[in-house]
Amino acid sequence: MAKPKLKIKKGDRVVVLSGKDVGKAGEITRVDVERNRVIVDGVNVAKRHQKATKSTMQGGIIDKDMPIHVSNVAIICDTCGKSRVGYRIDDDGEKHRVCKKCGKDL
Repeated sequence: MAKPKLKIKKGDRVVVLSGKDVGKAGEITRVDVERNRVIVDGVNVAKRHQKATKSTMQGGIIDKDMPIHVSNVAIICDTCGKSRVGYRIDDDGEKHRVCKKCGKDL
C-alpha cells in the first residue's frame, strides 16, 4: 500500500484543534507517515517511568511527548497567526504552501 501524502512537515508551527490540549501551539518534531501521527513539542505530554541505563544514567519519571493524529492539528502562519493554507505553483512548476490571509510562503 502506498504511503499517504501529508500536508504537514517537520518544523511546521501548528495549533491543536481537539483533545485535552486544544488551543496549544507548538512545533512538529517528528512525523509518522504510516500511522498519520505527528509529535508536537510540548503537546500531549505523558509521564513515563524510565529505568536507569548506561545511556540515560539516571532513572525516574520523565515527561514524554506522545503522538497526536494529523487531523487534530492545523498549520499556523508565522506572520498573521491564521491557519488557512493554500497552494501556489510558480513558473518552474514547483508547488509552494501559502497563507490564504496574508499570502506569505509557509
